Amino acid sequence: MKVETKGHITTIRETQNNLEAFVQKLECEYKTFENQNLILDLLKHDDVTVANIKSFMPLAKLHKKNKKSFVLVVNDFDFNKVPTSLTIVPTKLEAHDIIEMEEIERDLGF
Repeated sequence: MKVETKGHITTIRETQNNLEAFVQKLECEYKTFENQNLILDLLKHDDVTVANIKSFMPLAKLHKKNKKSFVLVVNDFDFNKVPTSLTIVPTKLEAHDIIEMEEIERDLGF
């Protein structure tokens, strides 16, 4: 797992090719990232399944409850197959854009 923080955004890239272990490690180390907007970079994986994505739901709900953004970056995926409560985009640039929009919405009280 590679962690990079810039300002109010932390990007975490999965490097071990094991999404189940990645989710468990995130859950164990969540306190470290709870005050940052998170981008989880899964671009390295070509075989991400709906079940893999859904395994991030408890973390996403907890993070959004803390009024922070939680965005998954997944390449070549059918985004219509996952719940709308998860934010999934195909590029890191779009992830940054989503976080900026969500920050503005929170500032405006939405």
